Amino acid sequence: MSSTTDFISPFWKSTPSARFAKIARAWLAPLACACLLALTVASTAFAQSAVVTNAKIEATEEGYQLNADFDLQLTSGMQDAVRKGVPLYFIVEVEITQARWYWFDRAFVRAARDRRVSFAPLTEQYRITTSGVSQTVMSFDEVKRSLSRVRSWTLADKSRLTPGERYEAAIRIRLDNSRLPKPFQLDVLVSKEWNLASEWYRFSVTP
Repeated sequence: MSSTTDFISPFWKSTPSARFAKIARAWLAPLACACLLALTVASTAFAQSAVVTNAKIEATEEGYQLNADFDLQLTSGMQDAVRKGVPLYFIVEVEITQARWYWFDRAFVRAARDRRVSFAPLTEQYRITTSGVSQTVMSFDEVKRSLSRVRSWTLADKSRLTPGERYEAAIRIRLDNSRLPKPFQLDVLVSKEWNLASEWYRFSVTP
């Protein structure tokens, strides 16, 4: 005749610490997978919030000028904030460097341009201000189209770069969250819709 211990499962025969480890593994494995999936989705959404699709620097009579295009995912939350009187600041940053095998890369140009988006409720118009120059548009779609391109931005005079030399340029665009009101800065920590920023887009320049 079998003893009653024969009917006790191996799980309950184990020590309390072993049982706890088994329970933890049973719960933590699915949780870890869920967290990994969430991070992957979030990082993908973040990466797609802004993308530099094209950039080119050309020599002109005024100097070296930048033309660039962006794919921006402006959200309804951003539009609501602007219509409620919260201006948004978008920054385009550009660097032109030259590699040196014996030291750090040499920087020839570092430039940044602010673009401020605001709303005038009396006229129901959006205003985009760039380097002190303003333009007004009627819809948020037009705001997006305007922010999605840079044209004829003079970065440096023609004497700054040496003809025939090879340089490396990089450009990115981002929403400057540091200029948002404090309540919105708290939203930045928990909501990915305010984390608009592109990766650096790199390309070669040979004057």
